[in-house]
Amino acid sequence: MASSEEIFEKVQETLVDALGVDDDEVTAEATLIGDLGAESIDFLDIVFRLEKNFDIKIPRGELFPENLANADSGFVADGKVTEEGIAQLREKMPHADVDKFAEDPQVSNMSDMFTVDMICKFTASRLG
Repeated sequence: MASSEEIFEKVQETLVDALGVDDDEVTAEATLIGDLGAESIDFLDIVFRLEKNFDIKIPRGELFPENLANADSGFVADGKVTEEGIAQLREKMPHADVDKFAEDPQVSNMSDMFTVDMICKFTASRLG
């Protein structure tokens, strides 16, 4: 099994290739959207590259859950993710820091959960 450091280095390389950023920008705490400039289309490319680089299969919506924050999902009220939505996030994204998000569960803050560290934890769980 790969070490945490080896996983981070491969994830870093994957994100540098997918997003065209410098490797020193890809830190564990870096957010994909806010810090690295990822757009929704980039998430598909990231998943594809992770699958290839780690020889793993990532089912659609598993790394980046879809539609949890839509107004019609039942998990959003007044621009905030509800307690039920937070519970769903914890279930679907055990690799993300949902507790930190739950402190201020504005839908606009959801993208802050998508960090390099989250991808590393997810990848480690797939490899384990």
